[in-house]
Amino acid sequence: MSIINNGLSGSIAAQAALSAASQNIANVMTPGYTRQGAVLASVQPLQSGTKSAGSGVAVSSLMRFSDDYKNMQMWRAASELSSRSTVQPYLDQLEQVMGDDSSGINNGLDGFFSALNAASVEPSSVPLRAQVINAADALAQRFNSLTTVLANQRSAVAQQRTSLAAQINTTTTQIADLNKRISLAEASGVNASGLIDARDSAIDSLAGHVAIQVVDDASGARNVSLKSGQPLVVGSTASRLEVTDNASGTQTLSLHFANEVFAVRDDNLGGQLGGLADFEYGILAPLRQSISDIASEVSTLMNTQLTAGYALDGSPGSALFVFDPSSSTSLLSVTAGVLPQDLGFSSDPSKPGNSDNLLAMIELKNQSINVTSLGAVRIGDAHTQLIGRLGMDSQQNRALMATATTVRNQAEESWKSTSGVNNDEEAVNLIQFQQMYQANMKVIAVANELFDSTLAMMR
Repeated sequence: MSIINNGLSGSIAAQAALSAASQNIANVMTPGYTRQGAVLASVQPLQSGTKSAGSGVAVSSLMRFSDDYKNMQMWRAASELSSRSTVQPYLDQLEQVMGDDSSGINNGLDGFFSALNAASVEPSSVPLRAQVINAADALAQRFNSLTTVLANQRSAVAQQRTSLAAQINTTTTQIADLNKRISLAEASGVNASGLIDARDSAIDSLAGHVAIQVVDDASGARNVSLKSGQPLVVGSTASRLEVTDNASGTQTLSLHFANEVFAVRDDNLGGQLGGLADFEYGILAPLRQSISDIASEVSTLMNTQLTAGYALDGSPGSALFVFDPSSSTSLLSVTAGVLPQDLGFSSDPSKPGNSDNLLAMIELKNQSINVTSLGAVRIGDAHTQLIGRLGMDSQQNRALMATATTVRNQAEESWKSTSGVNNDEEAVNLIQFQQMYQANMKVIAVANELFDSTLAMMR
């Protein structure tokens, strides 16, 4: 009977191994699937004595070929790649808008100073003065167009952040539910490999949204938190991330877990959320302030110079620009009702054809102004330097994104080397365990023949 039991245990073990191999082959194209394998262990003799070889084989468990270190490497890579890829479309749009010669601020400044130069030939000419006003309006429109683009990007970032918070809440709820189902399955002795794969895929998705830390607990659950330590998922309980719109136009993040509320800082968030914060506060906000600084300096310098001169009728010159830092659509505009005759080009009220003050205005192009993120810079160079800085930021982000893509691909390949299904390997397993099954059935057949022979001898 021991021979039959041994053969029967071997055939059952072979069936379990064949079942695991067939499951692996069936899921060879399933994203996130972790291959499984039967773990075999010999069964010690049930009878006493040195002549008892043993009591067969048993499947001690079905093992998931998973490496937590490789999982974490893949999730970290997902956070970095998502952070860089989220920012790049915004940078590309800014580069395109600011670098457009036909609509850029540099073109507007060149047009304005060209009109001033043309007017200096005949300062008393009303048509030439009108051209200066038209050029000033065109310059103002370029500032306003760029300011509108920046405002739209800020609004898009806010909308994307709100959408990401909703996605994070959905994913953390899913992870918490899977934690509960996995714990119940393992407690009842059910294979939870499929549920664990689903949970790992959800964690990978969450890592793309925000950088995370993952810790396993004794119940089989995986607890997830932000890099700064605030909990996202603990066991079967998920937190809720909320975005609050402030009156200043900024947004703040808060994490609600059980009865606690945690403030979430924008820096070092990682993932898409971190990328948006880095772009908004590290690139977009300083750029918006720099454009505003240039508009303010141009308005102040030109208006100061114009009002120091005299109009055609000998009266003090009128201001040409109106600067409104609170407006996202009309940052700079031409003074309503200003006429060509009102421009104070003359330095002498008794000489309307004098151009001394006009020449002083032309020289303002070389005037040094203070611009956020640039410091002291010439008016004519300010926008060019902003474009250069933006180009460097964009180029650096592209390089980091390329590196992050390579790291992510390598992490995925490393994960697949341990957890992925290899058809050739599974084909070998099928042959080996088929042979094992057939050999054990032969053992049972031999045992039956011996048993029948023994019975025949006793008749």
